[in-house]
Amino acid sequence: MAASSVLAFDGLAVGFAAGPVVRDVSFEVAPGEVVAVVGESGSGKSLSARAALGLLPPPATVSGSIRLDGQELLGADPRRWRQVRGTGIAMVPQEPSAALNPVFSIGWQLVEVLRAHRGLSREQARAEAVELLTAVGVPEPRRRLRQYPHQLSGGQQQRVVIAMALANDPRVLIADEPTTALDVTVQAEVLALLRRLRDERGTSIVLITHNMGVVAEVADRVVVLRRGQVVETAPVGELLTRPAHDYTRQLLAAVPRFGGEPAPAVEADRTGLELTDVVVDYGGFRAVDGVSLRVGAGEVLGLVGESGSGKSTLGRVAAGLLVPRSGSVSVLGNDPSALSAAQRSQLRRRIGFVFQGAAASLDPRWTVRDCIGEPLVVHRAATGRGVRRRVAELLDAVQLPSGVADRRPHELSGGQRQRVGLARALALEPQLLIADEPTSALDVSVQAAVLDLLRQLQAELGFGCLFITHDLAVADNLTHRVVVLRGGRVVEQGPTRQVLRAPAEDYTRDLLAAVPGAQELAEV
Repeated sequence: MAASSVLAFDGLAVGFAAGPVVRDVSFEVAPGEVVAVVGESGSGKSLSARAALGLLPPPATVSGSIRLDGQELLGADPRRWRQVRGTGIAMVPQEPSAALNPVFSIGWQLVEVLRAHRGLSREQARAEAVELLTAVGVPEPRRRLRQYPHQLSGGQQQRVVIAMALANDPRVLIADEPTTALDVTVQAEVLALLRRLRDERGTSIVLITHNMGVVAEVADRVVVLRRGQVVETAPVGELLTRPAHDYTRQLLAAVPRFGGEPAPAVEADRTGLELTDVVVDYGGFRAVDGVSLRVGAGEVLGLVGESGSGKSTLGRVAAGLLVPRSGSVSVLGNDPSALSAAQRSQLRRRIGFVFQGAAASLDPRWTVRDCIGEPLVVHRAATGRGVRRRVAELLDAVQLPSGVADRRPHELSGGQRQRVGLARALALEPQLLIADEPTSALDVSVQAAVLDLLRQLQAELGFGCLFITHDLAVADNLTHRVVVLRGGRVVEQGPTRQVLRAPAEDYTRDLLAAVPGAQELAEV
C-alpha cells in the first residue's frame, strides 16, 4: 500500500458455499479522493465495501488485505471493528427502507448514533441531528425528527441515512448508490455535499454507483468491476473519453442520453387510468392537491418531480392501495372504491405494480420463486409445474439466471432484487403497469435491457404504464407524455419531446439543468 493511501484493498477475495464472488480486487483511495466503483449488479461492488466494515454474513469467506491508515482490518476483533465503524469508515447503505428501523422515529435513530460514538447529551444530540438533516436537504428537520420512516418519501429516507453516515465525521465514507432514490435536484445537492466533504474535511469517498452521470460529476478515479474482478482502473476523464476495456465501452454506450429518438406517439382510444382533481392528505399534510392525469391503453406516461412531490402517492392511488380524500379515480374503466371485494380482486389481477423499495416489497422468508409466483397462485392463474415454468420465463425476461429462483431476497444484490420485483409485476401480463422507479437500482446495461423489455412487452400486450421516475433521460427515451409534479400539484404536462426538450416552466428547466453529468456524457 502506498504511504499516501488512507484505504487500500489488496487481493481481496470473497466467497460463499456456491463459489467465489469477488476475486483479487485491488485498489487504493488517497486522502480527499473520490473513487467510483462501477459495474453490473452482482459484480461484487457492495460485497467489497461491506468487507471493509466487517459486515459480511457469517457464511462468507474473506481473504486478502484491507488496510485503513496502514493498519490491517481483516481478522480484527469486535472491539477494533466498533472503533472503525462510524468514525474510521462509515457507510451509506443502498436501500434506506431496509436500513432504517420502522418502529423508531427518525430523531431517535439519529440521536442514538450520535450518542453511541460521541457521548453527547440527548439535548445536544437532538440539536446536532437537526443540523445534519438541514445539511443533507431534509425540509422541516425539527418536524421530521418526530416522524417514522414510513412517513418519509424514498428520497427523504435516503437523505436521512446519509445524515447518519456523516454523524461522526468519518475518515472514509463508503456511499453505496447514495443518489439512487433521489430526484435530480436533490442529487445535485448530495453531490455538492460530497464534494464539500472532500474539499473542506479531506474525507475520502468510495462511491459505488451505476449512474455514470454521477461518476462524471464527482469522481477523481474509476474502478470498473465485472463478475467480481477489476477490469479497468483509470482517472475519470480518461475512462469516459478513452475506455480501454470492451466492457467499459459497453457500459458507456448503454447510458440513456437526452436527444435520442422519442417514443412514437400513441393514439389511445381506451383509457387505462384516469385521475380527476385527486386530493390526498396525510394527517395535516396535503401530499396531492387537485391532480388530474390520463394514461391511455398502450401509452407510457412519465411522472417526474422532486422527492416528496406526490409521485409515489399517486401510484398507490392508481393501484387502489390508497383512497383519495376527494376527486375521482378510474382504473381500466372501474372506480375501485365502488367495487365489491371480489370485483376489486379481479381488477387487481389486471394491474402490475413495481414498488420503489425492492427489499421491503419482497417477503424475506420466501424464495425468489415464491415471491414471483405468488400472484399466479393467489389469482389461480397457474399451479405446480405451471408456476415453475412461468417463473423461469420471467427470470429469463429480466436477465436473471435460473439459479436465483431458489435463493432468498437478502442473498441478492439491490439491482437483482429490483429485477425480481419487475418480474413479479409482469407475472399476470397486466393491462396497466404502475412502475415506481423500476430501473432506479439497475446498472446501465441492465437498465437498457429492462427498458427494451418494457417496450417489447407493451407492443405485445398493449398495456398502459404510469412510469414514475426521477431519471429524466430515461423518461425522455421511454415515455410518450410527461407530467411534472411539484408540491403535490401539476406544474407542466404534455408530449415528452415538448416538456423535456422545450419546457415552458422554470421549474422543469431547473430539473433538467440539475441532471448530473449530462454535459460530460453528451461529449463522450
